[in-house]
Amino acid sequence: MKELDLLKKDWQKNENSFEQVSEIEIYKMIHKKSSSIVKWILIISILEVLLWSCLSLCFDSDGYLKNIQHSELIGYFELLNYANYAVILIFIYSFYKRYKVISTIATTKQLMQDILKTRKTVQYYVWYNLGMLVFSLIVGFIIAFAYNPEMDTFKQQINSSAKIMAITIGVLSILSIALFGLLWLFYRVLYGTLLRRLYANYKELKKIDL
Repeated sequence: MKELDLLKKDWQKNENSFEQVSEIEIYKMIHKKSSSIVKWILIISILEVLLWSCLSLCFDSDGYLKNIQHSELIGYFELLNYANYAVILIFIYSFYKRYKVISTIATTKQLMQDILKTRKTVQYYVWYNLGMLVFSLIVGFIIAFAYNPEMDTFKQQINSSAKIMAITIGVLSILSIALFGLLWLFYRVLYGTLLRRLYANYKELKKIDL
């Protein structure tokens, strides 16, 4: 925000007759920055979908279900996968709409409102993905324990020993928390940085609108 600080300093030095011009210049700069930030949110979300899609190709879930002789679950997973992509595409379309709206907004109040809407949409998107991670881990653990024949011996050991059960639950919990933490950190760095800049623009606009 160095450019904004310089503009505000010049604004304070000039005569009152130039106040409106300075406000317009600051608004234009914030408008441009906000539009650029939302564009990057859109681009990153698309790249993220492509990344997860490429990674999913490395894991043959259909082959795994066939191997444990429960291919009837494939249809359910495909349906869940389609539903997940549908939700993500809705979010991406929403980011695109926010970008188009912010790019053409003409008033300070409208821009402020849409900045807040964009921040909420991104936050919902992040929490949805984190929730899907937790859901996927839970489903994966249940399938591995309930349906994989190779786990039968291990299940007997767990049932016969409270200590082994406690250790298993502890390891799975630590693994889940670690994966959740890594994904949360990923979103915190990636989207969090953009949202902080977007909110800084909002606060600058709020000063102008007073």
